[in-house]
Amino acid sequence: MRDYGRDVLAGDWRRPLRGKIPKVPAELDLVVEDAEGGFCGAVVACDKEAVTLEDRFGRRRVFPLAPAAFLLEGRPVTLVRPAPEAASTGPGRSASGSIAVGGLRARVARESRIYVEGVHDASLVEKIWGHDLRVEGVVVEYLEGVDDLPAIVAEFEPGPGRRLGVLVDHLVPGSKESRIAAQVSSPHVLVVGHPFVDIWAAVKPSAVGIRAWPEVPRGIPWKEGVIEALGWRLEPADAWRRILGAVRTYTDLEPELLGRVEELIDFVSIEETP
Repeated sequence: MRDYGRDVLAGDWRRPLRGKIPKVPAELDLVVEDAEGGFCGAVVACDKEAVTLEDRFGRRRVFPLAPAAFLLEGRPVTLVRPAPEAASTGPGRSASGSIAVGGLRARVARESRIYVEGVHDASLVEKIWGHDLRVEGVVVEYLEGVDDLPAIVAEFEPGPGRRLGVLVDHLVPGSKESRIAAQVSSPHVLVVGHPFVDIWAAVKPSAVGIRAWPEVPRGIPWKEGVIEALGWRLEPADAWRRILGAVRTYTDLEPELLGRVEELIDFVSIEETP
């Protein structure tokens, strides 16, 4: 009997011998299949921890860059983050869409500041507008809520050359946040906000690989309610890392947030004589 060698289907190919599974850059539009669940789609985004696939129906899902986690033309592969593209002759763009400043050294920080509600807000602003903020010398700090905003503003002592911009979640007519913001009145302070209950929802659902952000009933903590509705077996901190990892540029964010952050950066960057 002719010996055709070892059965290629024998064994667990998801635990391959070292060096047997090829590493493939997750280039845009590369079509692969999730080896575990069978989701098939084209690469639309990739960072150092995860890749986002979009199927032919426009549905997106985010997968970790685990060894041998995908099939390419039916064969197991390990997807890796593509190498950075070589610099072009034209001006580069930052994640916010602004013209990137080459060889940037951060400007000495202004006395003016931008305050956001929490650490998640701050990390999202840094990821998209970090370059712009360093160009302007603007520091972002977080408040852990806005209940004490009037007192916090008074303690900051805004004035000429010392402006304060504040980004508030869920700033809609009739909300608690709108009533608190209305107590702040100073030509050197600008309070703006977005309509979302939480900064998570300012990320477009398509970027995260979901159809929409779930409706969470009153009385249930919003983040925990979202995680449960989506079936994510994650703690809120891990869920946020997954969401933030799926954000690449300003195009992954809702316009209601984009305009407000740009407005704040412009406001606190105005040159004034103290």
